[in-house]
Amino acid sequence: TNIRICLFKGGLVGKEREEMLLKIKNHNIDLIIGTHSLLSSDVEFSPDFSYAIIDEEHRFGVEQRETFLKKTKNANTLTMSATPIPRSLSEAMCGRLNVSNLTALPKGRLPIITHLVKKARREEMYGAIRAEFSRGHQAYFVVPRISSTDDIKDTKELEKELSEIYTDIPYGVVHSRLGDKEKADILERFQSGELKYLIATSVVEVGLDNPNATCMVIERADLFGLATLHQLRGRVGRSALQSWCFLTFGEDIKDNAKERLSVMRDTNDGFVIAERDASIRGMGDLLGTKQSGRSTLIFAELDKDAKYLPLIREEILKGSV
Repeated sequence: TNIRICLFKGGLVGKEREEMLLKIKNHNIDLIIGTHSLLSSDVEFSPDFSYAIIDEEHRFGVEQRETFLKKTKNANTLTMSATPIPRSLSEAMCGRLNVSNLTALPKGRLPIITHLVKKARREEMYGAIRAEFSRGHQAYFVVPRISSTDDIKDTKELEKELSEIYTDIPYGVVHSRLGDKEKADILERFQSGELKYLIATSVVEVGLDNPNATCMVIERADLFGLATLHQLRGRVGRSALQSWCFLTFGEDIKDNAKERLSVMRDTNDGFVIAERDASIRGMGDLLGTKQSGRSTLIFAELDKDAKYLPLIREEILKGSV
C-alpha cells in the first residue's frame, strides 16, 4: 500500500533515530507503531496527528498516558485492554470514557479450564501436561522471578525440575535479560513446534500467538495481579483445541490472593475480572494518578453507587446540574 509505516522503539540511536524523529515530526510517516519510547522528550508529532491507539493500557501509568496525549494535542484516542485497571473502569462508569465491549470469542474457541494447584497435586498436573505433549501440543511455565533467594521458584530452579520430569522433551527459557536476537530465536523455535515448552517470566504476557499451546502453568500465581494472570492465561486457548491454565500457590497464601485466584478459576470474562479487581483493590483516584486503592471521593462509592451514574450523567448533559 501507499501507507508509510515505521517502528519506533528502544535501541534506536544516532542517525537512524534522528532521521525517524524528523519523519514523524514532518508527517513523512502515516502510521507509527511504538513502545514506551514514544514518550521520550525528543519525540514530536506532526500537527496532523489525529488518532492514537494505546494497546494494553493497563501497562501504562496515568502520567504516562497523559504525557502521550499532550504530545498528540488531544487527538482522538482509543485505549484497549482485556482487563482495564480499576481507575479506567471508574472513568468508564462515570461516563468520562465511551466503552465498547467485545464479549464473544473468535469462532471455534473453547473457554480455558482453570485449576488451582496445591503442592500435593503437582504430580497430577505434570501428568496432565505430559498427556498434552503426547498429543503434539505445547505448554508455557511462568515464574515470578528470573532469580530468587527465597523459596519461590525462579527460572533456573524450574528448569532443573522440569528437565528431570520431561527428560526427552526439548524446551527453551525466556526472560528479560536475554538479548533480543536470542529471545527471538527461542520464540521462533517454540512457534515452529521445535521446542515443546517455554520456561519464562511474565515477558510472555502479551504478543505471543501459538495456536498449538494448550497448557499455561503459572508458578506462585498468588504473587501476580489479576490483570497479569488473565493476560498470561490468554496465551493459550488460541485455537479450537481445549486448553488449560494451572495456577499454583504457596502454603502461606493471603486472603486477598485466595480471592484473586478464585476469580480466575470461576470466569474467563476479562470485564468481570476487571470489576472484581476493582472491588478487591479499590477504584483508584479519578482526580489524581492512583490507578487503584481507596477513592478520594467523599459523597460516593463508585462500586456501590454505579446504578445512579447514568442518570447523573444524563442530567449533566442536559444542563440540569
